[in-house]
Amino acid sequence: MDLADLLVPDSVIPSLKATCKKQVLQELSARAAKITDLDSRTIYETLLQRERLGSTGLGRGIAIPHVKFRSLSNIICIFARLEEPIDFDSHDGDPVDIVFLLLAPEHASGDHLKALARISRLVREPATLERLRQAPDQARLHEILTAPAASHAA
Repeated sequence: MDLADLLVPDSVIPSLKATCKKQVLQELSARAAKITDLDSRTIYETLLQRERLGSTGLGRGIAIPHVKFRSLSNIICIFARLEEPIDFDSHDGDPVDIVFLLLAPEHASGDHLKALARISRLVREPATLERLRQAPDQARLHEILTAPAASHAA
């Protein structure tokens, strides 16, 4: 599964201003609502419920909040690079500056896991992570995120 299948250019946010986890989730919920026609408050509240189960902050400055919705027909991914790193209750305690929001249909468990795995492989590589942090604009970020998986090989 390629991120190009899940990520449209408007779902890449090169500089998101937020001061806390809740604000990040609110901003991403608002963006997701425009893309999916789901209610932003419903998205936000579902994300908060998911975070109560355990932080989606993976470590190394990365978070992948993810939830499922019965009314979605396909997986949606939104990428945001934060202007300033924020506390996300990550497992390693490091603040987060890279966030991937993943919304999936309730019936798409396999594809949901493939999408999570694809994002994890992408950000596992320090060079790719650095390129994401240094990219000058939305177009370059989209290019890095949607490059074929083979181009990320070490």
